[in-house]
Amino acid sequence: MVIDANGVHFAKLNDIVRQSGDKEIVINNALGHRYIASGLSGRDIRINGTPGNALGCYLDGSVITVNGNAQDATGDTMNNGTIYVHGSAGDACGYGMRGGKIFIRGNVGYRAGIHMKEYKEHKPVIIVGGKAGDFLGEYQAGGLLVVLGIGIDGASIGSFCGTGMHGGKIFVRNYLPQNLPPQVSVRRAKKEDLAEISEYVGEFCKTFGYDKNELLNGDYFLLTPNTKNPYHQIYTQN
Repeated sequence: MVIDANGVHFAKLNDIVRQSGDKEIVINNALGHRYIASGLSGRDIRINGTPGNALGCYLDGSVITVNGNAQDATGDTMNNGTIYVHGSAGDACGYGMRGGKIFIRGNVGYRAGIHMKEYKEHKPVIIVGGKAGDFLGEYQAGGLLVVLGIGIDGASIGSFCGTGMHGGKIFVRNYLPQNLPPQVSVRRAKKEDLAEISEYVGEFCKTFGYDKNELLNGDYFLLTPNTKNPYHQIYTQN
């Protein structure tokens, strides 16, 4: 199915997508349409244009490809599936993400990966090709965040990275994060650390046309929760 979204209200567009029996759907002329593919499973959706907020929220197994940029809250609380964005994404990408993968070729705004969490085999992954704004991994409780810093000269992440972080891992390529909050520890990533992200970096490279070996040969820094300053200490004690 091919849908021309030009002039179509976002609610109507979503009804058309949900009611379609086609597994492969192309949406042309997307321009701020919200909630595309919300909660969907088993679909392959290609979007030409700029989808609006909450693209793929609660996604449960579909694949979404955006040939353009995405707005805020991409992959909000998604459970499973994959989102590929061939441009950049706005704030709160992967908010409360519980599973699945998000690949952003360009940059992300503030609070990417906020409240990410994992449970058993469900481990969410966000790979950012460019840079990330402030509060990356805020309150992160699980999953993997990777910032590759491709084409970035200087800081590839903003301020307050990992604020409230109490689980998961953040990998930053070719930039040593500065002024981290006390609940975050940082060290150079080892070979065995990079093995954990190798598959995902490979998928990023295959999708967007980069060299996997070149990217993995960079100098990576690994951010993890600081066990000597546990998150629970910020709560008021009875």
